[in-house]
Order: sequence, then C-alpha cells, then structure tokens
Amino acid sequence: MTKPIAFFVHHQGRGHARRTMAVAAEFARTRPVSVLTAGPQLFDGFSRDIEIVPLPNMIGAGVPTPRLFAEPTPRVMHCVPLGLSEMRRTMRTILDHLDERAVGLFVVDVSAEIALLARIASVPAVQIRMHGDRSDIGHLGSYETCVGMLAPFDARLEQDDYPATLRARTFYSGGLCTTLDRVPDRAEARARLGLDPAREIIVAVTGGGGSGTPYAPLTVAARAAPDALWLTLGPTHREGHETDFANLRECGWVASVTDYLAAADLVIASAGDNTVHEVARVGGRLIVMPEWRYFAEQTRKAEALVRLGAAVSAPAWPGDLQGWTNLLARARALDGTVLHGLWAPDAAARAAGWLEGLTDELWAGAAAPEAAPLRVVAAG
Repeated sequence: MTKPIAFFVHHQGRGHARRTMAVAAEFARTRPVSVLTAGPQLFDGFSRDIEIVPLPNMIGAGVPTPRLFAEPTPRVMHCVPLGLSEMRRTMRTILDHLDERAVGLFVVDVSAEIALLARIASVPAVQIRMHGDRSDIGHLGSYETCVGMLAPFDARLEQDDYPATLRARTFYSGGLCTTLDRVPDRAEARARLGLDPAREIIVAVTGGGGSGTPYAPLTVAARAAPDALWLTLGPTHREGHETDFANLRECGWVASVTDYLAAADLVIASAGDNTVHEVARVGGRLIVMPEWRYFAEQTRKAEALVRLGAAVSAPAWPGDLQGWTNLLARARALDGTVLHGLWAPDAAARAAGWLEGLTDELWAGAAAPEAAPLRVVAAG
C-alpha cells in the first residue's frame, strides 16, 4: 500500500516551495503527492505529477470587530486571530484533503499551528526544522505532536539548546541546496560574466523572502575596499541618501546566481537556508549578515556558522571604513572548505528516502482504505 504524502507549504518567499519541489522530485513515481499552499503559482512548471490545492491567503486578513481583535493570543499558539473566514476555509480545506486522500504523512513547511491541527485530526505529521529561539510552548508542543522532524541542514549546525529528546527524532538531511546548475571554476565563471580575471570581486546576494540587501552600508564598503568590484544580486533596499560609486554595481535578478558566486572572492549574504547552501555548494568565503526573522531564525543560524568557522559576521552592518576593513580581513582568512563541507549533494534524495520510509513504516500492515479519485486543481 503506497500511502500519499501531502505538504503544507508556506508561501512567504520562494524557499519553502523550492525545498518541497526538490524533495518531491526524489519520491518514487508511484507515490501520490499533494501540496496545500496559498502560493500555488510557486509551483508553476514543476515537472512531477502532483496535486496542487490552493489555500486562502490569510496574511493581512482583517479581524471583523474590535472586541475580537482585543482577545489575547494563547501562549500555545503564535498566530490565531479570531473571526477570520479565511482561516476557517484554510483549516477546512486542509482537513477535507487529508481525509479524502487518506494521507499517510503530512509534511509541514512551516507552521506550528498546522502541525497541531494534524495531530488533532489523527494524521501523522513531520515538521520542517528551522533555526531560531523556539523553546516556547507553541513550538515545543508542535514538535512533540509530530512523528519526526526534518532538518534540511548538517547536524553540526544544530543549536545547543534544542532538546536532546527532540534531536533524537530529527532527521538531518545535510545541507539542502535547491540549485542544481553546474558550478564552474572561478576563471570560467568570470570569463562567462565578462569580469576581470584578476580583480577582487565581492558579491552581496539576497533572496526573495526579505526587503533586500541594505544598499547604504555597501557604499561605505565600496569606499573601504576601492580596488574591489562590488556586485549586488537580487533586491536592494535604499534609504534615499546614498552616493553611488563606480566600483559598486546593482545587478538585480540574474539568470545564474551560481556563476556570480563562483566568480566571487567573498560573498555577503543573509542566513536564509537555500542562500547559505548555495554559497556552500561553490565553496565560497561567506560574510553572513542575518536578516530580521521571527524567533531570530537567521541570527541563530549565523551564530552556528560562525561557531564552526564556516563564516564571519558582525553585530550589524558596518557604518565606517575601519569596521568594513576589519570584517573583510576576517573573511579573507576563512577556509572555504569548511562551509563547503556543510553542503550535501544528495540531501534532497536523503530527505525523500527518509520521508517515504517513515510513511511506509507507520502504515505497515494497515488495510487499504478507499480514497477519492485524484483531483487536480489548476493554479490561479
């Protein structure tokens, strides 16, 4: 009996969806797979046959009355406003789908409340692990309700304060990078991009989950290292008073981030999961500058990277020439092989194998129920 596996995929940024596609692509073709998300467009063009179930977008939904809005949030939960029809439709859609498809395992990426809902509905769930200060009762409760946790990173990046009982139930896939294009050597990458083969090149990259790399600090950096070429990838955030410099270029979204990372001497990046592992895959020397995230997710991950000697960081973006000079000197002294060792080329396959094996183990010997026929819901 091949039980279906369903994913709840948060639609903030691209990382959750890209991780889901990387893992789902490694499942056996006989495994029914479905995705429940408020961002179905994130899966446009995905080649594997999956069922997409659109959910209402609850972000920003207005609470209908001041009295309902005034109700305090219970400590066991994080985001549960009252009176939202969008939330009721979301939970109803999830429960109906889990029931109709006789889902064998529900992979939650990410939501503590959805993991709790799965347990209440008697459906085995796995929570995708993220770094952060998550020792509150809501997070611990959601972890304890799950049959296991999937950490898409190397076990060496684990936080010291994560409980040993939960660590024992966590599968560490190794560093999971969803980018699969070939990594060129530095000379080839620079030739491909038309960059000076001898000049120091520093690349600042950010993903789609935040507001962009702050541009003002980079103008100070460009003055601190005037012989280097500074390139930004992805969005940047300007405050309106910046002075541009000839050795600082905004490239925006580019066709191949890998080429730029391979061409770089140093990389400045946020501590997003895929971003870190993209740099690790090319073996780059990393200055990690964590962006603000709930529960200090990126701050805790940056601390783990620095502890291992895989990156350097600073308490805040340097605002003076000497601050940048010192930070760059520390980064130049890094051994890029340390960060490279945190990337696992088979991480997606390992994660998929563990999820499928866990599903089959949980349901071994169960009678096959009658499931409703596959219902593919088109995005949009």
